Amino acid sequence: MAERSTAAVDVADSGDEEPLTAEAGKATADGAGTEEKAGRDTEAAGSARETGTAADANPPELHSGHKLARRYRLEECVTRLDGFSSWRAVDEKLRRAVGVHVLPADHPRARPVLAAARSAALLGDPRFVQVLDAVEENDLVYVVHEWLPDATELTTVLASGPLEPHDAYQLVSQVSQAMAAAHREGLAHLRLNPGSVLRTESGQYRIRGLAVLAALRGISTEHPQRTDTEAIGALLYAGLTQRWPYERDAHGLSGLPKGMGLIAPDQVRAGVHRGLSELAMRALVNDGATASRQDQPCTTPEELAKAVSAMPRIRPPEPAFTPTPAYQRTTYQQGGYGQPTPRGGAARTTAPAPMPPPPPLQTRTGKALKWAVSALLIAALGLGSWQLADTLLKDENKSDPGKSTSEKDDEKPPKVATKPITIQKATEFGPSMKPDEARLAADGDPSTAWVTREFWNYPNFGNLGGYQNGSGIVVDLGSVKKVSDVDVTFHGSGHEVEILAAAKDASDVSTLSAFSQKITSPKNAGAQLSVSLDKPVETRYVLVHIKKLPTTSPDRYRGGISEIKVKG
Repeated sequence: MAERSTAAVDVADSGDEEPLTAEAGKATADGAGTEEKAGRDTEAAGSARETGTAADANPPELHSGHKLARRYRLEECVTRLDGFSSWRAVDEKLRRAVGVHVLPADHPRARPVLAAARSAALLGDPRFVQVLDAVEENDLVYVVHEWLPDATELTTVLASGPLEPHDAYQLVSQVSQAMAAAHREGLAHLRLNPGSVLRTESGQYRIRGLAVLAALRGISTEHPQRTDTEAIGALLYAGLTQRWPYERDAHGLSGLPKGMGLIAPDQVRAGVHRGLSELAMRALVNDGATASRQDQPCTTPEELAKAVSAMPRIRPPEPAFTPTPAYQRTTYQQGGYGQPTPRGGAARTTAPAPMPPPPPLQTRTGKALKWAVSALLIAALGLGSWQLADTLLKDENKSDPGKSTSEKDDEKPPKVATKPITIQKATEFGPSMKPDEARLAADGDPSTAWVTREFWNYPNFGNLGGYQNGSGIVVDLGSVKKVSDVDVTFHGSGHEVEILAAAKDASDVSTLSAFSQKITSPKNAGAQLSVSLDKPVETRYVLVHIKKLPTTSPDRYRGGISEIKVKG
């Protein structure tokens, strides 16, 4: 039962399809309203062309235990629909669970599925369930994707009740940002629903089936960004109300009452966060209508992500602690612990305490012994004091008797006052992130800053996109100067940084090896880091090298530099 539950999490896209016993090739209605709108200009044309061909395509004869590429062993069929099937499988080479979609190579959607899977694999965004393989082999086309054993479908999460405001905020924030990144790369989902969004144990939301689920069902649209934006709005609506925002029931959720149209979430359920309610309406109302409070509708995931960022942050609820019971001091009657009470209730007479012994050493012999011990202690103290004084005198004779301590201190050369060095230029180190904002790290204004992108799960940038050497800012002093002080003010607190200087003759400072002079070792910095060198270094280029970013919220990391000052 545990394995089947996991498979339902990661492989099946059973938003409102028939169960596994449904006939292969049988068409099903998608109860989601977002697909209803897309369906009028997508599946209508696609189904007319492909229904007959897809039904005629022979489903591959597969069974549990069948191996693909002598590597992927099929374990359990979760979905069999319209000529393709989805399986829970095991990658025997890497010994891990995976999910597999399989369809015949002559299926009319085989080529689009391959193209969609390969495009999604190139995105490499950890917010999406990753495509691991996409292969055509032995008259079969199969797509292998990640398996998430610790994730739960949003359908299952909503079955237990609506989301807390903080969870709903995280849902719309993470999903809109992920889909905005996908659309910037030309990829759409078109099948976003509670069955395609997963929540991990850490509270992160993952999206599965980017481009692939739509290709498997032959779904396309002329307005992919608007379709995905409305789908995100429907997810937020469902999370706030535990209702699907259309009249038809879908994804295990009841629809809205017929004839009422689309009403705001805070009118469906009491206690809904008003800002999130208005945001859901702005994402759902895109057909020329006006969102609540006259705010403009959000027609793209990018616009929706910006609207979420403009909202005041919704903090998680405070954890409830159960107070520990106060310590109860137990008192017992002196001398009565363990003594039975006499019959008849009469108090027991306590025996009189014995007379205390006389104080020790009060005899004539004892007094003599006390005087002897006192004399020995006095002699020991005197001997120790004499030895200590003799040692101090010897140490003083070793030093130059002609000079006092103050005169020796006066001989130290005074510290030369440093002067600010004008920074001619500031550029990004590493792959281009926000090159136009690099100048803000050395413009003399601490209120402006160069801020990194936001990274998920990886404070060390995740080694994605060439960030294996971290990032940071390189300042150009114009010519070789003697650098003795460096002051850095950070955007945020908790960076792991080091400050490096390039060699005197360095001209290419695009690689970390060019910075051969170490001003400071890697350390965890607060809001500001100041370094003063005993011996100045000669260089033209100084690198403030960020190795790890501070956390801004669970699993998200971002940092930056507000101001860099160099003195010599």
